[in-house]
Amino acid sequence: MCRIQEGQSGDCRARIAIDGELRAVTYGRPCAVHIDPIEKKPLFHVMPGTRILSIATAGCNLHCKHCQNWTISQAGPESVRSLDLPPEGVVSLALAQQCRAVAYTYTDPVIFYEYALDTSALARTKGLLNVTVTAGYINREPLEMLCKVTDASNTDLKAFSDRFYQEVCQGTLKPVLDCLVTMREHGLWVEVTNLVIPTFNDDLDLVRRMCRWILRNLGESTPLHFSRFHPMYKIRNLPPTPVEFLMTARQEALEIGLHYVYVGNVLGTDAENTICPSDGTVLIRRRGFSILENNLVNGRCPKCGHRVAGIWGKNDGA
Repeated sequence: MCRIQEGQSGDCRARIAIDGELRAVTYGRPCAVHIDPIEKKPLFHVMPGTRILSIATAGCNLHCKHCQNWTISQAGPESVRSLDLPPEGVVSLALAQQCRAVAYTYTDPVIFYEYALDTSALARTKGLLNVTVTAGYINREPLEMLCKVTDASNTDLKAFSDRFYQEVCQGTLKPVLDCLVTMREHGLWVEVTNLVIPTFNDDLDLVRRMCRWILRNLGESTPLHFSRFHPMYKIRNLPPTPVEFLMTARQEALEIGLHYVYVGNVLGTDAENTICPSDGTVLIRRRGFSILENNLVNGRCPKCGHRVAGIWGKNDGA
């Protein structure tokens, strides 16, 4: 628990105790605002090929040594440039840019919780989807409130190891697992990303345990993304993850029973495609963040009729 003295900020640096209350000093002050393809989140089973407005504020409640957005996640709000963009401005911008959704991402919506919650509630009234890209390090009560206005999430499951979380992220594993289960219980569409770091979590036993847990607790249709590590922040002495290991991890996950397993940060492989688990038909063919083919018909395989779980568009989803 974070106990904050008067006039001081907490570990995440986003809230200050003022007159006995916590004030979110980053509310309405995003330091990152971008239009992204939804595949970048990554979300592969949500409105393929559509645009999403992505926002973030400074700060984070984890301190991952490999963070790719460390310049803002590990910074205080006073040390980064920010925009004046209240919830109404976020929604207006998303609509003006013909986005189908708003993503709370880059750092973590847990850090700008009040801002994300208010924006999500307003976005939903305007027909926009809400997406959280999160490390899932949050207590159940505030998570349940956020779930009421959230449609989909990609959650980082950094390693199926409490030791990894403690040593690399200054956190623990159980809250993340609890978060994933809670989101599933509340009907969110959930995808999971596992960034594989050489010598840290490139252990096939950890991979198998993680996949079995996902299968048992989240279901066989939960997309799992194995993502390739590149040297970053405080872990710059390691090479990128060997592609061979990522492909082996994917095969292990498929054999355990997960239907949709992808490899990210590697261009030009079949592991970017969505394949029908019933007859092997290529349903969505991708290259990077681009959709080359989308063969879904009302969310189903055009050959065998298998229904593919996800949130799809008018012409290719249900």
